[in-house]
Amino acid sequence: MPEFYPSIGDAVGAAMQHNIRLAYSGKAPGSDTSPQVRHLPHPSADPYSVPEMTARLTETATPHEVAGIIEEVNGALGALPQLTELVATAADWTRARLTFENPHHNPTFDTWTRLAAATRMLRDVQEELEVAGDMIAACSVQLSDPKYHDEVPALRTREQLSDVPGNDAVADNEPPASRNPEADRCRAARASSPHAGTQRTAPSASAASEPPTSALPPQSPRTR
Repeated sequence: MPEFYPSIGDAVGAAMQHNIRLAYSGKAPGSDTSPQVRHLPHPSADPYSVPEMTARLTETATPHEVAGIIEEVNGALGALPQLTELVATAADWTRARLTFENPHHNPTFDTWTRLAAATRMLRDVQEELEVAGDMIAACSVQLSDPKYHDEVPALRTREQLSDVPGNDAVADNEPPASRNPEADRCRAARASSPHAGTQRTAPSASAASEPPTSALPPQSPRTR
């Protein structure tokens, strides 16, 4: 029976491992375990999961619905506080391994610094969402004229897993017993193939000619 991965990265990693096993005639180097493909559950499988809340956040959703979703994400048991706690715990894990014997080379302290900064930024995000959640009620129920939409950029940058490989790559509402494991393995292999994204629209010539932007230097931790 197929199992589930909690993230897209884990699902893609499982598919890549499957491809490695295929290349080694069904056996990965140094592994005696049988190939097993996992996949993300459909968003409707968990109404309080982030994918399901993202799917509910359509352009036609009412201000009340949007405010409720933000509250679910940012509430005491929401995804954002849990993520903040996870990053803070990772910082504390690094803190337990700090040494200051070499003042000129301390990668552990640098790691702690970044995790601590990420924790503070996530807490800032929680505060911003609390204010934004109260302001959503003032937004109009009706959509504005499309001519105004291009005044500000769209911020969503990643598609959900069900949008990327195709409609057949994510489990629907059928029970797990009725699924075909071999078909799941084939779909996962296609999704992880280097050629899977070649069918996307090619960038325009003007976009291709622009020089890449330089990487921003790492930000120092902010003090409150």
